Amino acid sequence: MRFGRYFEEFEVGDVYRHWPGKTVTEADDHLFCLLTMNHHPLHLDAHYAQTSTEFGRNVVVGNYIYSLLLGMSVADVSGKAIANLEVESLRHVAPTFHGDTIYGETTVLDKRESGSKPDRGVVAVETRGYNQDGTMVCVFRRKVMVPKREHAAAPDGRDPERPSFPEPVPR
Repeated sequence: MRFGRYFEEFEVGDVYRHWPGKTVTEADDHLFCLLTMNHHPLHLDAHYAQTSTEFGRNVVVGNYIYSLLLGMSVADVSGKAIANLEVESLRHVAPTFHGDTIYGETTVLDKRESGSKPDRGVVAVETRGYNQDGTMVCVFRRKVMVPKREHAAAPDGRDPERPSFPEPVPR
C-alpha cells in the first residue's frame, strides 16, 4: 500500500482523489469543539442554532473539516513528508452539517527542488473538500517538503520509513 510520495512522483496537474469519505456526526463535531475549547453555540446548542441563525441547525466547526481533509490527504500527499512548510490559504466555502459526508481531492500546483538540500523538494498542492451533493465546503493550499527517492531508499532498496515487523513466533 502506498503511503505518501517521493518528490519525483509528483507531477504538476495530477489530481488525487482521497478515499474513503467521512460522514460527520454530531459526536465528531462536539468532541472536536470540546477538545479545542470552541464553545460557540452555533456548533453545540441545537436550540440556539435553530432559533438564532440563518441555517436553522448546528454548523460543523470549520477547523474540523480542514483537519479531516488534511488527514484524508496524508496517504496521497504528505505520508513521506519531511515537513509541512505552510498553509498559504484556507477558505470555508459552504457550511457542513451533521450527517454530511465529506470527500476530498488534491491537485499538484507546483514542485521545485530545494535550493539548499539536494535530497528533497517542495511540492505545492490545493486540497478541496466536497459534501455528498458535490458542493465544495473547504479549500486550502499548502506546501510540503518531501524527500527524493534516491536519497530515501536504504541500501537494500527497502523504504526506511516503513518498519520491519518481526516474524511471528510459532505456538
